[in-house]
Amino acid sequence: MASAYTSLSEENFSCSICLDVFSSPVSTPCGHNFCRTCINMFWDEQVQCKCPFCNELFHARPHLRVNILLSELTAQIKKSVRVKEQPFVESAEVPCDICTGTELAVKFCLVCLTSYCQTHLEPHHRVTGLKKHQLVEPMDRMCKKHDRPLGLFCKTEQVCVCQSCTETDHTFHPVVPLKEVYEVKMAQLGKIEAEVQQMIQNRIRMIQGIKDTVEFSKKEANRAIADGVQVLTALKRRIAKCQDDFYRAVKEKLIVTEKQAEDLIKELEQEIKDLTNRSSEVKQLSHNKDHLHFLQAFRSLKNPPSSRDWMTVEVRPPSYVGTLRRSMDQLEETLNMEMKKVPDLKPGIKKYACELTLDPNTAHRKLSLSEDNREVTLLRCNQGYPGHPERFDYCRQVLCREGMTGRCYWEVEWKERVDIGVTYRGITRRGCGDDSMLGENNMSWCLHCDDNNGDDFFSAHFNGRQTGIPVPSCSNTIGVYLDQPAGILSFYEVSQDVGGTSDTLTHIHTFQHTFTQDLYPGFMLYDYGSTVSLCRL
Repeated sequence: MASAYTSLSEENFSCSICLDVFSSPVSTPCGHNFCRTCINMFWDEQVQCKCPFCNELFHARPHLRVNILLSELTAQIKKSVRVKEQPFVESAEVPCDICTGTELAVKFCLVCLTSYCQTHLEPHHRVTGLKKHQLVEPMDRMCKKHDRPLGLFCKTEQVCVCQSCTETDHTFHPVVPLKEVYEVKMAQLGKIEAEVQQMIQNRIRMIQGIKDTVEFSKKEANRAIADGVQVLTALKRRIAKCQDDFYRAVKEKLIVTEKQAEDLIKELEQEIKDLTNRSSEVKQLSHNKDHLHFLQAFRSLKNPPSSRDWMTVEVRPPSYVGTLRRSMDQLEETLNMEMKKVPDLKPGIKKYACELTLDPNTAHRKLSLSEDNREVTLLRCNQGYPGHPERFDYCRQVLCREGMTGRCYWEVEWKERVDIGVTYRGITRRGCGDDSMLGENNMSWCLHCDDNNGDDFFSAHFNGRQTGIPVPSCSNTIGVYLDQPAGILSFYEVSQDVGGTSDTLTHIHTFQHTFTQDLYPGFMLYDYGSTVSLCRL
């Protein structure tokens, strides 16, 4: 079954262009599959886009879709080890080497090289010297088919065989003594042990990196709390003062209104008193029958006492809307002043900003660099670069001169379809294999950015694994934050707030890994006209 599966894999999971197992397989509209790099390079050299397999012609260059199922299958094929069927003997079929009867063995001693039943195994549990012997599951050292010692190893079938097996089932297979294979396997075992120890050390460093990240997060949290408490306390004081000022202004207006009303009431009461006295005089005069006295007294009543025109006098309640509006404006101005003191995310990481320049010695021959080496564009024609051992000869990639350590932050503007990432300096520069492409190996990490469909699409890539990211995009500027000691590589979308006074960072994806070397920012461009520009911070 294993042989059939491997044969099927090699026959049906190969790219018809490079004739190798698929690398980042994509599907064309006609349904055929190719390596992403192979089909793009094939179309780049053609006047019209057509399928290399069925020659179907496409009027416009199709948007390639990643074949997720095929990606998973090819990944399994690359990682799988060819498994061959081997006739293992079950422990119940191995007889005890000590018994004269048919008692079955329960353990095999690697020191005594003997199979023991439960009874004859008892000394290994009791005797001090025998307790140190290593016991394993019982194994039959005799060939079940020919009843001869298993002293040889078949390299083709990867099984232990006897001399008679080499003359029958394994006639044309290369065989070697068990000792020779044992020494080779022991050497491999040493490498495996070294790899395991390296993995252990990597995980220890990763644990330390996680702890460092937590410690850093605690410090950042304490700093944020301190800043927040300071700002919010100041805001509370400002709001309380604004409230007091508003209360005082309203009270003052009310006092003025009350004083005005009180003065008017006093004046009206005095006039009422004067008019009452005049009314009494009128009544007394009305009872006077003496004509001379009446006329003389009437002359003094003819002129009324002085009085204001009360028809024009009114007491209007004060309006507090203006007072409230002024208080709100003052509060808004105060809040804006305090908000400017609040540290946002970008200034927090902007202190780690670094200046980057593209390295012309690494640029693919079709990548055009600006004079200041801060912008790269993919063109159709070669740029005439001289040969250099660090130049990418197949992948349209370019690295920066600067190797990143510690904490760093940079921003990149992009257009069309690009990869934005970092890599160890040792990434392969020759060929189109996964070991030379950003994000397709264990030496590089990248964010794939695609705006060919109008809506931006992001996906994160590391060691051939792709993670789709459903982040709605409103900007073509990417911020990259690297905390190398903590093992953090984060990508953000940078967009300006309304008015363009400040930037907003929207988190896209974060890689967590134990970085063991300096990391070099790198970029891969897919379509002609694609550009990447390093922003000045």
